[in-house]
Amino acid sequence: MVQIPNLRTVNVTRYITALREGGSLPAIAEADDNFNYVLKFKGAGHGTKALISELIGGEIARLLGLPVPELVYANLDEAFGRTEADEEIQDLLQSSQGLNLALHYLSGAINFDPVVTTVPAKLASQIVWLDAYITNVDRTFRNTNMLIWHKELWLIDHGASFYFHHSFSNPEQQAKTPFALIKDHVLLPQAALLEETNAEYKALLTEDKIKAVIALIPDEWLQWEGIEMTPEQIREVYVTFLVTRLANTELFIKQAQDARQALI
Repeated sequence: MVQIPNLRTVNVTRYITALREGGSLPAIAEADDNFNYVLKFKGAGHGTKALISELIGGEIARLLGLPVPELVYANLDEAFGRTEADEEIQDLLQSSQGLNLALHYLSGAINFDPVVTTVPAKLASQIVWLDAYITNVDRTFRNTNMLIWHKELWLIDHGASFYFHHSFSNPEQQAKTPFALIKDHVLLPQAALLEETNAEYKALLTEDKIKAVIALIPDEWLQWEGIEMTPEQIREVYVTFLVTRLANTELFIKQAQDARQALI
């Protein structure tokens, strides 16, 4: 019996400050459970597709035992944005009314610096495997998207994953491609155990578990302009992509190994 992943829903009660990193303008906000969150807005940049990437990437990482801050659905009331002085942020808040996504805010965390911190080969291999699997283009030296919190490494920001969904055509063919951009991964030099990790993760990540993660995507995030598909049909495309890619991991493992050999 597959344990169904479950996300809590919180209501955003206070907008604290914008995090002016990248083009999506995430924010620190307080919710009605008295915790602070990094709030990702459906009205930003790539819209709900970025939230879907964040959700799927984060929950697959969690299934694989990797450290990811808790993800929650975050309701944004229509009152938000009325008192915000910055017009850009005001527009963002107004266009993001309803259900958004948030990550538990790791207070006091610092950005991972590969010069300062050496990641063990097993953990590095696990993270490289994850990012090659979900086609995450954004874990580079320039932007590591990892934090050190309480002396542990935490993964954040998977919103740039699953770039196939920006064209949303032929998911099976897209799934059977290697991931050339893995050459820029910040942890690739340490990822010496990719074969072992591949065997472990292929046994751990089943089709039922993948379907359980995809089922978390809310219907309102799947109302895409120009796409004549129901939310359930769109979910099935994600399942097809992930199941097919899992059956063809040798493609991206070889790409990563070749790229690593070129580095070392």
